[in-house]
Amino acid sequence: MTGRKVVFVLGMGRSGTSAIARVLSLCGGSLPERLLGPNQGNLRGHWEPLDALELNESFLADFGSSWYDPSLGLQARLAPDDPACVLLARRIGALFASWPDGDFLVVKEPRITALAGIWLDAARRAGFAVTVLIPVRDPVEAAASLAARDGLGAELSLALWLKYNLVAERASRSLPRVFVSYPALLEDWRGQIGRIGAALSLDLAAQANGAEIEAFLSAALHRQRGGAETAGGDAGRLYRMLLEAAQSAAGPVVPDPAELDAMFTRFGR
Repeated sequence: MTGRKVVFVLGMGRSGTSAIARVLSLCGGSLPERLLGPNQGNLRGHWEPLDALELNESFLADFGSSWYDPSLGLQARLAPDDPACVLLARRIGALFASWPDGDFLVVKEPRITALAGIWLDAARRAGFAVTVLIPVRDPVEAAASLAARDGLGAELSLALWLKYNLVAERASRSLPRVFVSYPALLEDWRGQIGRIGAALSLDLAAQANGAEIEAFLSAALHRQRGGAETAGGDAGRLYRMLLEAAQSAAGPVVPDPAELDAMFTRFGR
């Protein structure tokens, strides 16, 4: 298994994570066999492992948290040598051992971002070369999607958008990674898999099942759309930074770490 790659889809849910996971699987990626299927919140499927979802939900609940927790309290409390974290890492390792072989593994489950340090380290310990894909979607659109699916208010939705994008960026800073605009994926998936393949050293284009990707992706997946301007404040600034990285054709544009760290600190407070 040594050297085999895993692509973690990290970041904010309702940002095209399911679409990206499915497209990667149609470009040669392996998905775990036991997946969360389609429902009213995602009619074309979630493409995420139920085993990971159940494991993460149980761990978060034990710490009095959930995916809907907008704070960084849990992240501040977690330590690699905490017995609960050690046990979680061991269970994650067992999942990796049970998941299928292939050219590369695709792992998308929104709660993984909240526990990114444990998951990324467990993947390395399992012998994987770890890479990260972060989808980028206008925070106003993501908030509208959460309002439609869960009835969440805009304030909580924007806080979640900030949290998960900040945590994903911070956790992946030292790893091969790529930012992908969700609208750009829908408009030009071939161009985007070219960017992803180049950034993560994967031969995606040669393996792309174009007919199935075309049938899967459609403008109907982009149901909520932002207005002329996105959110203000840190959400707006972070979105513009990530979007600039997602739109880079020549190579990854690295967002300013100092500005991101300052934003992370302000959000934590």
